[in-house]
Amino acid sequence: MKKQTAGRENLGKLAPKFAELNDDVLFGEVWSREDKLSLRDRSMITISALMAGGLFPQLKSHFILGKEHGITKEEAVEIVTQLAFYSGWPKAWSAFSLINEVYTDDNIKEEIHGGAFGMGEPNTAFARYFIGNSYLKPLTKQGASAVFLANVTFEPSCRNNWHIHHSTNGGGQILICVDGEGWYQEEGKQAQSLKVGDVVVIPANVKHWHGAKKDTWFSHIAVEVPGENTKNEWCEPVNDEEYNKL
Repeated sequence: MKKQTAGRENLGKLAPKFAELNDDVLFGEVWSREDKLSLRDRSMITISALMAGGLFPQLKSHFILGKEHGITKEEAVEIVTQLAFYSGWPKAWSAFSLINEVYTDDNIKEEIHGGAFGMGEPNTAFARYFIGNSYLKPLTKQGASAVFLANVTFEPSCRNNWHIHHSTNGGGQILICVDGEGWYQEEGKQAQSLKVGDVVVIPANVKHWHGAKKDTWFSHIAVEVPGENTKNEWCEPVNDEEYNKL
């Protein structure tokens, strides 16, 4: 264990006794007892405690220390994944951002798509109605309530076919944009550029499509509006010539 001086460097003038206890007792005596518990294990325990408490500035420092003590990026991700179930999902999201900062190579960061709700799984059931790859993350159980919500994520250039949400009373769909940038277009109208925070109300029986822009991922929450005799009609694809004009 190398000598710790962070306490004196940051708090030596403001709180000299605290700085002394931090450097000489906590790290100088407790952390240095490597015959009792390895530095790597102590880092794992400390990371777990800090994440559970939501103490993210200190958590970043201990991810750095844990990296020095031999914790790999894959192990750090696995620690946070398990802790998410015990200490909270939002805390895990914040912790993953710190892992990206600490373990980045040449300042290239791994992108996390889907916004706060995540990407979910490949949208294989509807893949034939999409150009490119899309992903689906249900946010409510089908049939559990009158309204079904799902987070839909499109890779760059991915879009769904023209389609219509048919209904004889009510119905339609609402899109809530949560990540990236995309397009929405109704038949006979100009395409509408979408960004995070935009909300699109799609009336029933209106032909339309939506998807990502060419150079960015895009995610929106799709809200199925209750109606009577609802049915989705899938139509022709949005071809490359149409799409590339946008």
